[in-house]
Amino acid sequence: MPKFKIEPHFRLQEWVAEEKGYFRDEGLDYEFKEFIRSTDGAHHATSGHSGAFQSIEKGRESNITCACHWTVNVAASRGHTKLFADAYSVAPSGIFVPANAGIASPADLAGVPISVGFQSGSHYATIQALETYLEKQQINLSFDEGMLFSRMEAFFEGRARAATLFGGPYYFAEQLGYRKIIDTTFMIGAMVNGDPDMADVRRYFEALRRAQRDIDLRPEKYTHYYKMEFPERFHAAMDTRRWGPGERIVFEPYSREVFSQSFDWIAEHEIFEPGSMGSGNYDQSVVSIGA
Repeated sequence: MPKFKIEPHFRLQEWVAEEKGYFRDEGLDYEFKEFIRSTDGAHHATSGHSGAFQSIEKGRESNITCACHWTVNVAASRGHTKLFADAYSVAPSGIFVPANAGIASPADLAGVPISVGFQSGSHYATIQALETYLEKQQINLSFDEGMLFSRMEAFFEGRARAATLFGGPYYFAEQLGYRKIIDTTFMIGAMVNGDPDMADVRRYFEALRRAQRDIDLRPEKYTHYYKMEFPERFHAAMDTRRWGPGERIVFEPYSREVFSQSFDWIAEHEIFEPGSMGSGNYDQSVVSIGA
């Protein structure tokens, strides 16, 4: 039986569970791979119509990975992965602008290019937040700056007028004095890839449950792990003592109702080409420890 593959994903929980030995305590025979961290962040230097969904299409090596729940819904519906139905997580997110941009309200973002990742959490979340203020034609999304760290760097360098940032980059933007115009916090879904033993999936999530409790109790002890997620060129400017706990895992079901509502929302907003979203069948798209 191959080792269970774990890759941290923009959050603290896997790092804490590894530090505390929770994976081992649960009896998990695993391999811990630092996929996200790199010296140059090249894995985020995409542009145009390439984002989270396209990375799932290509395949991911680890047995559990994550992406925004909208993209996971479609990817699972198309048979690229399975949505884990026993938990989800919530990531702090927001649209940021420079403090001197002259933008004070979400309504001021009409026509302003906002840097987001294509068919990624920032894409959906930005529309969802702004459509309470703006008409569809007034929401101007830019996919040219790439994925999260690439997009963050473009924003900090003035190559993007506004950007939707989440997790660590969200806290970094706050630290550097950028202004959050509107909250875009969104749900993240877990994916089960390949055919792992579901007993190992249970062990993995039990370890994360213990890590989540530790983070809830003393978040300041673990925010230093954000440096393990960021390209090294940003480290000198980062003061993670000021940052918050980030993504929080919710150990509640990702239900049939939530799946259906989210799937319908994606279709209504035509984020995917008509007819390209797959079956939309919850039972065929999800996997559960209890199943």
